[in-house]
Amino acid sequence: MSQPNAADLQAAEALKRVRRRRSLALAGALALFAITFYVLTIVKMGPALFDRAL
Repeated sequence: MSQPNAADLQAAEALKRVRRRRSLALAGALALFAITFYVLTIVKMGPALFDRAL
């Protein structure tokens, strides 16, 4: 088994950075999607939501 050379290590690191950036972008998009649904649900229920008996 041969040792990986510097070019292989650099390519692996670059691939790792790209994957991490993509994962963070997907996490941000999912969080934005969830927050949007939460806000739209509250808006659709209207102010009567806060004027109810507990």
